[in-house]
Amino acid sequence: MEVTIHDIAKKLNFSASTISRALNNNLTISEASRKLIKKTAAEMGYRPNILAASFRTKRTNTIGVVVPLINRHFFASVISGIEEVAYKRGFTVTISQSKDNFEKEYKIVHTLFSNRVDGLILSIGMNTADFSHLKLFTDRNIPLVFFDRVVDEIEAHKIVIDDFGGGYRATKHLIKQGAKRVAHIGGPLNLKIYKNRQDGYLKAITESGLEIEKSLILNNSLTRVDGTLAIKKLMQNKKLPDAIFCANDTTALSVIIYLKEKGIKVPEDIMVVGFSNEPFSEVVTPSISTIKQPGFLMGEKAANLIIHQINNKEIKPEFETITMPTELIIRESSRRK
Repeated sequence: MEVTIHDIAKKLNFSASTISRALNNNLTISEASRKLIKKTAAEMGYRPNILAASFRTKRTNTIGVVVPLINRHFFASVISGIEEVAYKRGFTVTISQSKDNFEKEYKIVHTLFSNRVDGLILSIGMNTADFSHLKLFTDRNIPLVFFDRVVDEIEAHKIVIDDFGGGYRATKHLIKQGAKRVAHIGGPLNLKIYKNRQDGYLKAITESGLEIEKSLILNNSLTRVDGTLAIKKLMQNKKLPDAIFCANDTTALSVIIYLKEKGIKVPEDIMVVGFSNEPFSEVVTPSISTIKQPGFLMGEKAANLIIHQINNKEIKPEFETITMPTELIIRESSRRK
């Protein structure tokens, strides 16, 4: 049988209301009584009925977080930032990963909605093109914040990074190192982050007076396998690229491994730059030049935005898109000069 506040009240000869106030740190109850009641409650194995409390307050103090992949350093950093803020503000965080699968994302979002989370922080999967599951939240005034991979069709706070600037700086760096034929392995263009990275690449190419060659631009899901297939295809060109800008570090690593196996030197023969600054990019040989993203800060901002909305639901928010800066980190894979 579950221990109730009535069981504690009976044991200590207090009223149930006194027990309830003490367990909620109400200062009208003396400190000595609060300590005694809490000690007794712990000894008896009392667990507060969160479900009942949420029905009374219409709040669960829970924030749902959905990311494509938990094992990516960037998403893990964002989660860490969210939890840092949420914990201090009295919220718990429920974390799920869609693994870039739309059906899984759809089910996760419905489950979080059914479990009455107070708000949702989300980065959509690569294959997400239908947003009806997200409108469950916006149609009922439940706060929703997008980060990194956002949805333009839905009004909400959005936190993104300067993907265009990151793509531009990465490509410009390769050109300054002497590259004349820069290839790009990018992500699916239905996601704005990959379109922006590619647009930054294209601007750097045209601005430098180089020719845009369609055979040097490939788009895929940016997995290790996709990266290997992409570099194999690029190496079939009659005239090989002398540099490659990859839209993530996983692809950059696949490219470097394949080139090393074929006896092609990085960066002497082909330079490589990635994106995201995954931890492995610093320790592999050669170390990978990359674009650093402020994941932890993005998580903190997302949590602060959603908690502000939760606590002020009666005020119509003025939604904003916050763009976070990126940083080019130059390592061995692209350093010639």
